[in-house]
Amino acid sequence: MAKPKIHSTAVIASNAKLSEGVEIGPFCIVGENVRLGKNTKLISHVVIEETEIGENCSVYPFSTIGLAPQDLKYKGEKTKVKIGDNNILREYINIHRASVSGDRVTRIGDDNFLMAYVHVAHDCVIGNNVIMANATTLAGHVVVEDFVFIGGLVAVHQFARIGAYSMIGGFSAIPQDIPPYTTAAGERAKLYGLNTVGLKRRNFSDSTISDLKKAYKILFRSKLTLKDAIDKVKHDLGKSEEIRNLLEFIEKNKRGICR
Repeated sequence: MAKPKIHSTAVIASNAKLSEGVEIGPFCIVGENVRLGKNTKLISHVVIEETEIGENCSVYPFSTIGLAPQDLKYKGEKTKVKIGDNNILREYINIHRASVSGDRVTRIGDDNFLMAYVHVAHDCVIGNNVIMANATTLAGHVVVEDFVFIGGLVAVHQFARIGAYSMIGGFSAIPQDIPPYTTAAGERAKLYGLNTVGLKRRNFSDSTISDLKKAYKILFRSKLTLKDAIDKVKHDLGKSEEIRNLLEFIEKNKRGICR
């Protein structure tokens, strides 16, 4: 069993739990109620509070995780951050612990790559295999589903949802939900079709991609109302799991859908 390696300048709270193989570099502060999984590394100058991080994660310099949310309603209540396995968190990232208006947890899944200066606000939920490029900003309560790519300098409005396998171009502002499997970009983001390249890379079949293209045209390019378009897609194409996921995502929206 490899004991944790802790640099002499690091400060570790007495109740922090460090698993085997953990490495904590110079000038890190590991605060109260922190749990670090096997082989997770804090490179240097990292500050963590009220957070659980899984195995094989790397946190780069000058990042902060689990500090209090930027929420005027928050009065020091017990909340936290939970991060899964195999995540890369680059320089100057900040991930805030949750407020009290949700389930009190800001969540990040497995196998994600968050590049420098990413901001994840309170109560956000990020799935698995997500890539967020430099200076992506998520406001509170944003949901990012699996296999999403978000370009640099993107700002996402609070409570918005980013659907699975979607791609957002850089310098975009996201005021409403982005449906799964699509691409979006713009100062007030609009849809620009399916994320065909991304779907092929994830081994979606040609028939599935074809059905999604047909659904996209009905939902976002026809002159039908959204309700009538959904009904038509259900009637014509509603058998596959991907079509069901797309329709369910749209039907559950509260902020509206980028179109």
